[in-house]
Amino acid sequence: MTSERNSRPLYPRTRRIRFRFGEDPDRKYFVAGDMVFSHFVAGLSGAFPPGEEGFIRSVRRFADRITDPDLKKRVAGFIGQESMHGQEHRHLNEKLVAMGYPIAWWDSKGLKDRQIRLEDRLPAHVHLAMTAAAEHYTAVLAERVLSSDELQSIPADAEVWHLLNWHALEELEHKSVAFDVYRAVGGTERTRIAVMAAVCGLLLPVTLISLAASIGSDPVARRRPDRLAREAYELFTGPIFKGLLPDLAVYLRPGFHPDDVDTSALALQWRDTLFGADGVLVDHLK
Repeated sequence: MTSERNSRPLYPRTRRIRFRFGEDPDRKYFVAGDMVFSHFVAGLSGAFPPGEEGFIRSVRRFADRITDPDLKKRVAGFIGQESMHGQEHRHLNEKLVAMGYPIAWWDSKGLKDRQIRLEDRLPAHVHLAMTAAAEHYTAVLAERVLSSDELQSIPADAEVWHLLNWHALEELEHKSVAFDVYRAVGGTERTRIAVMAAVCGLLLPVTLISLAASIGSDPVARRRPDRLAREAYELFTGPIFKGLLPDLAVYLRPGFHPDDVDTSALALQWRDTLFGADGVLVDHLK
């Protein structure tokens, strides 16, 4: 396997990959034995497949209007990466559901049908603006995951960490694709900013409600309110959430572009760590 060091920086490349979640013994709280953090990660994983399928649909609605050859290639890489993310998170989610995490509803047919009906009712530019905003959110989370020694040092299921690091790297590689499609097809600054303001306003409540519902189904949480309070405090004051809203809010600045936040060196570092000549995930590629 050759190193990706000489590839175009940040160009989204589809990597055919397979993780081996079934090879490790089940452990209910797979993130450092932390109940709240484990439910949080499980909830994110549950939401990713339907969310990413929606992102793909929003970009494909404009496929026939993309004329720039370079952007066409980046869109193909974006779609390929998001498809692989959904596939591998579904493999993880099967295990998480078997371990007792209540996340199957995210991928239910009923929810998918309602999601598609909503997308069909939305103006196509608004749907695409929602994807561009969500991609900024995932890029902010990805940068935190890959740049935080504190997060990387958390003892957790090794294969889950491999999945999260791979996913985070590719979020940085394609973070500006939907945004550039939005601009290329005439999306306005007013709509872009208004959609992101709505996303920021809904983000924390949706996160809290979904996390609370997941934890509420856990009998350990009901028996140990002291542990629940401590771990929730640590999660929301830790490196994932501390200063999150200001980092999201830079998107609201007129004229903002995702590449204004330079993560190229971080992405290249992790591209080599994961997929270079001696990359830790080279043996996961198909």
